[in-house]
Amino acid sequence: MLSTDRYQRTYRSPDRTFGFRMPEPPDTPCLWELARATGLDVNSHYAYAMWSEYFADTSLVVEVVEAVDGDARREGDALAGFVLGFRPPRAADTLFVWQVAVADLWRGHGLATAMIDHLVARAATPYVEATVNPSNTASATLFRGLGRHDPERIEERLAFAEELFPEGHEAEIRFRVHVGARPPDPPAPPRPRQD
Repeated sequence: MLSTDRYQRTYRSPDRTFGFRMPEPPDTPCLWELARATGLDVNSHYAYAMWSEYFADTSLVVEVVEAVDGDARREGDALAGFVLGFRPPRAADTLFVWQVAVADLWRGHGLATAMIDHLVARAATPYVEATVNPSNTASATLFRGLGRHDPERIEERLAFAEELFPEGHEAEIRFRVHVGARPPDPPAPPRPRQD
C-alpha cells in the first residue's frame, strides 16, 4: 500500500483515493501544465514556483495515491488537481481562491468541492472570495455551493469590468461567501412541566 504520510488529508471517490498536500516548488511544472490543460489563465513558471514557496499554507495540490482495488500506484507524475489561494493583505479574515483546476481525467469525482472544503477548513477564515467570469458556470456553481446551507451568505458583484482585459476576456464577478460559524440558534423556550 502506498504510504499516505505526506498528505494532510485523503479523499476517497468510488474508485480512487486522492491525497491532499501543500504545494512545493518542485510541483511548478505540473501546476503550469495543469493550468494550461484545463484552460485557466496560464501564468509564468516563476509565478507557480513563487506561489508554491510563499503561499503554500493557503493552497493545495492533489495526487492520486492508490486505486480502491488495492493497486498501490500513482497515476503518473501529473497532479489530479490544485487550488491556489492567499489571504489578501487588507482582509486577513478572507481566503481568496485564485485558481482551481481538476484534470479532465478526474472530473466527476467531487474533487473540486473536496479541495475547496479542505482548504477552507485549513485556512480557518470566515470568508472565501474568488472572481469568476460569467460563462464559467462550473466555478460559479462551486462557489455558490460553499453557501449551500444558507444562500444569504453569498454576495456576487462585479469585480473587474471587461474593458480592463484584452479582447475576448470576460468581466470577473466577485463571489464572497461567509463560511464562518453561524450564530447559535436561540435557545428553545422551556417546555411546560407535565406532572
